[in-house]
Amino acid sequence: MIEFQNVRKEYSDTVALNEISFSIADGEFVFIVGKSGAGKTTVTKVLLLEEKIDSGKILIGGDDISAYPDRLIPYHRRRIGMVFQNFRLFPDKTVYENVAFAMRAVGAAPADIKTRVPMLLRMMSVEDRSTHYPIELSGGEQQRVALARALANNPDIIVADEPTGNIDPQMSYTIMNLLLRINRLLGKTVIVVTHEKAMVDSFGQRVITIDGGSIVSDTPATAAGDTTPEGGDGSEQ
Repeated sequence: MIEFQNVRKEYSDTVALNEISFSIADGEFVFIVGKSGAGKTTVTKVLLLEEKIDSGKILIGGDDISAYPDRLIPYHRRRIGMVFQNFRLFPDKTVYENVAFAMRAVGAAPADIKTRVPMLLRMMSVEDRSTHYPIELSGGEQQRVALARALANNPDIIVADEPTGNIDPQMSYTIMNLLLRINRLLGKTVIVVTHEKAMVDSFGQRVITIDGGSIVSDTPATAAGDTTPEGGDGSEQ
């Protein structure tokens, strides 16, 4: 369970989060939406402890992570797999090496890396690109690799910050469907931060809307099942 309890965060004269409160159950899929500057990205930053909150509490599994000392922050971040809009892949490493690096960074055994990385690349349908470099991949392929990397250390939580911002509309649906499958098949808690409200609405999942640092609506899930764009099958071209 993730819980935000009256969380406030200010930057100079700007209130980024205005004492917001919400909870996300283990294994839940949630969209956090809002226009640019609404405060939604600040939610991810304080969740990752990239920024400290000014007041309130953030709890995960009952632990107040907002009170963690600096020495615990790296261990906390291992529980969260991040997916970014700009992919953040290492340009000088192959697809395989990008995913393997995440495991090596936490001291995973070579045998585990050898087994898990190919499995994740198959799951993301990029196994045939394992020896390629990011510059040789399409935007959709790079985002699939980023998803594989986010899953490398089997985190409890996946946070995707504008994951469809640098890919075309049809591929956006493919990536969202992959996130839904990660949620359902692997039981991961998935939080997707995005401004693409129209696409979000088509999935029928829970939507928390933020505006001016405040939660203005929290709509429960209304549907289940993958969604494809009109006139397409959601598959990569």
